[in-house]
Amino acid sequence: MMNTILKIDRLSHRYSSAWAVRDINLEIGHTGVIGLLGSNGAGKSTTMNIICGVLNQTEGQVYVNGKDIRKEPELAKREIGFLPQNPPVYTDLTVDEYLQYSAQLRLVEKSKIRKAVEEAKERCGISHFSTRLIRNLSGGYRQRVGIAQAIIHKPKLVVMDEPTNGLDPNQLIEARKLIREIAQEHTVLLSSHILSEIHLLCREIVMIEGGRVIFSDTMDAFNNYVQPHSVLAHMENMPAASELQKISGVSKVEVLNDTQVRIYFEGDQEITERIIAASVQEGWRLREISLDKGLLDDIFKQLSIQSLQ
Repeated sequence: MMNTILKIDRLSHRYSSAWAVRDINLEIGHTGVIGLLGSNGAGKSTTMNIICGVLNQTEGQVYVNGKDIRKEPELAKREIGFLPQNPPVYTDLTVDEYLQYSAQLRLVEKSKIRKAVEEAKERCGISHFSTRLIRNLSGGYRQRVGIAQAIIHKPKLVVMDEPTNGLDPNQLIEARKLIREIAQEHTVLLSSHILSEIHLLCREIVMIEGGRVIFSDTMDAFNNYVQPHSVLAHMENMPAASELQKISGVSKVEVLNDTQVRIYFEGDQEITERIIAASVQEGWRLREISLDKGLLDDIFKQLSIQSLQ
């Protein structure tokens, strides 16, 4: 138990008569990024809120670094950094003021707060915005401030709920890089409803559907279910299909309309970055790229059926 960073045992939670999550089991004992994947409403946020002590579960136990989140909430929460789906930043404060306040909330010793703030800013690449009001930061930099507050007390476990949601393609690349760097020293549990994000960032994956775990294994094992890949891309200056076909790893291109295209590819974790890079170079004005929802639904359906067998 003491070597396990996160242990979830038969976790269930019910809202009124409906179960949001049911009999979830999970054990993590290493650094790196673990992906929590599920469609909207699958139970991801409920699970994360329970792990972080925001919500009391109906049944089951959660242990963080050996501490029961329900019986020892203060001790357990000292081991957790949490980035909710909407970063909990106070826009009327400067970056320094907000991070100092966050350090105090996290019970960082008074004599160590200044150092903790400087280290978190440097780690997240926001030192040059120390005196800037958060309201004047872009969405990407607000997200970095949110990540900084989650790591300021150097927790064992960092929980991130949809951390790349709403970021533009360039901000996505920077956010992914930062998350990977943080995962070198922390265990990161990251949720998303976008398979391509989980695929790019995570070494292991836990898939939840209908409040139940339907898959839990390494990303290599999961890849057996997602060949070939398909993504949807929205571009304001749509290129010819032949131009997209030139991108390394692309196997098929289907132009849907003037701004939307479906791109098929096989087993290549860097394909999203290649599409983004080509868009920037060629001026295609990429606005959004995500795993094809139809394919993701098929995967959920397939795994759900197998989990019941």
